[in-house]
Amino acid sequence: MTQHRPTSRDYRPAAGRDAFLPFYDAFTAALGAAKVHGALIDQAELAAGQRVLEIGCGTGNVTVRAKRTHPDVELVGSDPDPLALARARRKARNLNGIRFEQGYGQQLPYADGSFDRVLSALMFHHLDHDTKVATAAEVARVLRPGGRLHLVDFTGHAHGIHGFLAQRMAKAAHLDDDLAQLLGAAGLDCERTATRRHPVLGNIAYYRAVRPTDR
Repeated sequence: MTQHRPTSRDYRPAAGRDAFLPFYDAFTAALGAAKVHGALIDQAELAAGQRVLEIGCGTGNVTVRAKRTHPDVELVGSDPDPLALARARRKARNLNGIRFEQGYGQQLPYADGSFDRVLSALMFHHLDHDTKVATAAEVARVLRPGGRLHLVDFTGHAHGIHGFLAQRMAKAAHLDDDLAQLLGAAGLDCERTATRRHPVLGNIAYYRAVRPTDR
């Protein structure tokens, strides 16, 4: 398979467009994303001494929240958007054991088996099928044996306000893939742990995917 090599603007900005970034945090807070983020962090069962990576971290809301609730965990947020990362770093400036780095999910700049947990929140649907496949393979690679991916994303058709906006931004959402099957094909033991109807965001699903210890 030909390796995808992203360019400097081969990504979707956190707010869809750079001009919308100053309003992104207020907008997602109004939509109720914090509750979704909290449930994802709770599912991950973070523990002292773990190394945790969030892919597609955007402005760092999940990574910073995980650090505040689990101060003894080492957190890394990765995103291709330098403007979003600058905001994330400002949020974390008084916190230790947390950093934000530029990178693509399909080409993670980390060694094999580097992390105990990988988190992904409402990001995967922005990727086309081939990029999802490549990102899943990279997640499997950087997880240690027994490590886990915890992912939440939209499922089914693009519902709610998010669905309305997704159809009008520069790059439409890709909601057609069966994520459990896709992650399983990457070598992870995956299950959908919950499906919920968010009153504003629409249908969302939570997944847990474990890297087998014999890989």
